[in-house]
Amino acid sequence: MDSAPPSYKGHRYPVEIIAHCVWLYFRFPLSYREVEELMLQRGVFVSHETVRRWCAKFGQAYANGLRRWQPQPGDKWHLDELFIKINGELKYLWRAVDQDGNVLDILVQGRRDKAAARRFFRKLLTTTRSVPRVIVTDKLRSYGAAHREVMPSVEHRSHKGLNNRAENSHQPTRQRERAMKGFRSVGAAQRFLSALSSISPHFRPRRHLMTGTQRRAEMTVRFTIREQITGVTGRPAAA
Repeated sequence: MDSAPPSYKGHRYPVEIIAHCVWLYFRFPLSYREVEELMLQRGVFVSHETVRRWCAKFGQAYANGLRRWQPQPGDKWHLDELFIKINGELKYLWRAVDQDGNVLDILVQGRRDKAAARRFFRKLLTTTRSVPRVIVTDKLRSYGAAHREVMPSVEHRSHKGLNNRAENSHQPTRQRERAMKGFRSVGAAQRFLSALSSISPHFRPRRHLMTGTQRRAEMTVRFTIREQITGVTGRPAAA
């Protein structure tokens, strides 16, 4: 799982500050100016525009590094689509999670018809490099039509009540959408949500299944992984 951290050549701020600012922005519903204020309270003078550039440059790199530490996808996938507004226009965020709530992939599209579902299915198979045993969706007919073309051998369960896990995974997106007062373009939304879908869940373990001691130990491991993929420190201990 070793991979080289991103290059910070040409940046006058140390990697610890850059990585911390990017973590703050993607982990919590903060604006760039709020990250600037938090850093100022700690005696670090960095502008919100610099934070924005760091997030744009390193956010996806950090997300890719964290994704390499994710477990193999489960064999039961939950798929759902969520409407979002981009510059006042209605778009759709397609998302897939496995039975453990791990985000497998996301895709922002302008439609939710058969072609859009087919495109998402193919992207999902390419990203995960695996085929599920069963997929669970709501009753949108586009899923059934695309399923018969792309993965006909996979069991398809279409039921509104069975898909709560995918629907719940949209909550951080709604939270950030409100904080950001919407997205400005499809490309910007895709880039931001792609990074968010890997960074934010990494620091959100299923705490209801853990004792306080177990959660602190798990978070220690996860922070150590973050330090390794950002280049703050060396190789982490095995999880």
